[in-house]
Amino acid sequence: MELLIIIIVLALAFDYINGFHDAANSIATIVSTKVLTPFQAVLWAAFFNFVAFFIAKYVIGGFGIANTVSKTVIEDFITLPIILAGIIAAIIWNLITWKKGIPSSSSHTLIGGFAGSAIMACGFKAIHVGIILKIAAFIFLAPLIGMVIALLFTLIVLYACKKLHPHRAEIWFKKLQLVSSALFSIGHGLNDSQKVMGIIAAAMISAHSIGLDMGITSINDMPNWVALSCFTAISLGTMSGGWKIVKTMGTKITKVTPLEGVIAETAGAFTLYITEILKIPVSTTHTITGAIIGVGATKRLSAVRWGITRNLLVAWILTIPVSALLAALVYLVLSPIL
Repeated sequence: MELLIIIIVLALAFDYINGFHDAANSIATIVSTKVLTPFQAVLWAAFFNFVAFFIAKYVIGGFGIANTVSKTVIEDFITLPIILAGIIAAIIWNLITWKKGIPSSSSHTLIGGFAGSAIMACGFKAIHVGIILKIAAFIFLAPLIGMVIALLFTLIVLYACKKLHPHRAEIWFKKLQLVSSALFSIGHGLNDSQKVMGIIAAAMISAHSIGLDMGITSINDMPNWVALSCFTAISLGTMSGGWKIVKTMGTKITKVTPLEGVIAETAGAFTLYITEILKIPVSTTHTITGAIIGVGATKRLSAVRWGITRNLLVAWILTIPVSALLAALVYLVLSPIL
């Protein structure tokens, strides 16, 4: 029982870290265009992170992404030590990338950690390769979808507003950034909170198999406090901010105006809603980066700092294998004492 409680506490700690690690995703453009101060922006984002809980539960009617994450490792091979090692590795990698100001994916860190510890414990037969490959494919597809949507939105908006006075347009788009940022924060809450829910559900299912009181037989039996705790933790984390990553996302990829901020956030939000329907966990970091690149590319390709973008892509690709290796090492160290 103690191990299960430790896992739940660490999972919520990861969710909190995810909140401040990914806070930049929904507030970078609204801060860089000076619509809100950084403090106002994180409060705004945190509120809509939490609103996402009610949308998932009462509008969508379920937590499909959590179900996908819980099936990353085949149920028969899931044990509490495997989950513990995966979470510890994910926390370590998230803190390292936050410290370095690298907007890596918390989602892929968690999934890589879960899979890596399972492989170390039981071999490759323990993982659902199809699910992991589908998730990995969206390392490329999520930013691409965000970029394409942003390109289309930019062209449509520029055509619709070509007769509008530039100063008047800027005032309107600054106000609209509040809406677009809220939409993206809801998408962030929907997507990222459910990943931790999936891990906690997997731990509870494993606990049931060994006869612990808090165990459940399937993710459908997950108690309401789990979802509520996950959405609360990510909201509190968002309130803590992540200013180094805000700087990377808001200024280093391309210079963003209020119009472009609205389009990037809206395109990112649309992408997250699409993946929510598909029940595929994706990175909000990848999504908003693709959207920002799409906005920058409509001005001219040279407006995008491709060197920074290339470095981000390398970090994204490395996240799953590095976190998997880290989790394997953590499992190797912990397994003799658990």
